Amino acid sequence: MPGLVSGDCGRRCSSAKTQRSPWRLLEDERFFTTPDDFANWAKGRKQLRLEYFYREQRKRTGFLMEGDEPAGGKWNFDHDNRQPIEAALEFPELPQHRQDALTQEALSDAKRHFGDHMGSLDNFNLPVNRRQALVDLDHFIDHGLADFGRYQDAISDSAPYLYHSRLSAAMNIGLLSPQEVCAAAEQRYYDGDVPINAAEGFIRQILGWREYVRGLYWTQMPSYKSANQLGFERDLPAFYWDADTEMRCLNRAVQMTIDNSYAHHIQRLMVTGNFALLCGVKPEALCDWYLAVYADASEWVELPNTLGMVLHADGGLMGSKPYCASGKYIDKMSDHCQHCRYSPKQVTGPKACPFNSLYWHFLETNAERLNKNPRMKLIYGSLNRMADEKREAIRQQAEHFLDQLETSSGYGQLCHTAGYATSTTESQ
Repeated sequence: MPGLVSGDCGRRCSSAKTQRSPWRLLEDERFFTTPDDFANWAKGRKQLRLEYFYREQRKRTGFLMEGDEPAGGKWNFDHDNRQPIEAALEFPELPQHRQDALTQEALSDAKRHFGDHMGSLDNFNLPVNRRQALVDLDHFIDHGLADFGRYQDAISDSAPYLYHSRLSAAMNIGLLSPQEVCAAAEQRYYDGDVPINAAEGFIRQILGWREYVRGLYWTQMPSYKSANQLGFERDLPAFYWDADTEMRCLNRAVQMTIDNSYAHHIQRLMVTGNFALLCGVKPEALCDWYLAVYADASEWVELPNTLGMVLHADGGLMGSKPYCASGKYIDKMSDHCQHCRYSPKQVTGPKACPFNSLYWHFLETNAERLNKNPRMKLIYGSLNRMADEKREAIRQQAEHFLDQLETSSGYGQLCHTAGYATSTTESQ
């Protein structure tokens, strides 16, 4: 809810003739903006792009502003935040939170009632009170923030958290405020402890992306939830529930999700999300899965990210192009491929990475809808120049893979109706 309603509904609803009791709508204080703020910003705009919304929020709040100009001379330092995983990197150890009696009781109830569901309670280490949340915030500011920016898109085969903050669940439930989190990051930049690309990249996720996604949700619902502009119909691949796949990147992303209820944003967007996009998974199936398995997945943040950003099912309202990629991207950003039976360098054949043929098959299948997109012009040019026999071989490779792909429509519904009993840890 964007706010809380107070009043005596019991008395008011007891009789149709009873006079209505007074009520009051209270704005949710866990955000910088209200739904009305976003609606006013969006009014009359042909495109609702994050960058322009984010710049206005910087000016309005003063975060990383020096007068009328952005700190560091630029609004956005994304170009500096795309370094791949490196073998020599060492990631900070997480604080371990003591489980009080109430937490132990809750975990025991979850095990008793939902023991057959996806996930594990073994690694539960979420902050459950204000003190623990502040410990996590201080730990990230001290040990993660400086390297967060440049490695925020990197993917590790063994380390689930890297330099990410894992604070989103704590903010979503109100243990931390976004204002204090952004202020802590900004202060470290001005103290000279972290570079501008790290501070700006982190603050943009909270002040920009988090507010933008929530605003989009409340201005577009309820029709947004049923959008399926690419007409996807496939059920979710079965390995999303048990990680039983030979594709190493997907095996590790799903297994980390099972272990921790956590996967960082590139794992969600470019691994599990990208694969679902290339396979044509129907939006409701993937949305239900993300909502079920991640501790920070409230619908207001999960739905636009999954339906709009991951699956491009809103026709480009949220993102100007689909975030589709072949195995080359995963090979560049991660150390998965060296452990995989498939080769990212091969497009066809028994050892070819499935992402490669699926990528070209997706582009070909959806050409009528996507080839006029100016941001897709170059890649469709490459597809059109491809020899007919090569295109046919890729088509057959992808269709054979899809024909053999086991899907599941039942377990996701089980989790959905039973209250999303899942594994445990959050994301950011």
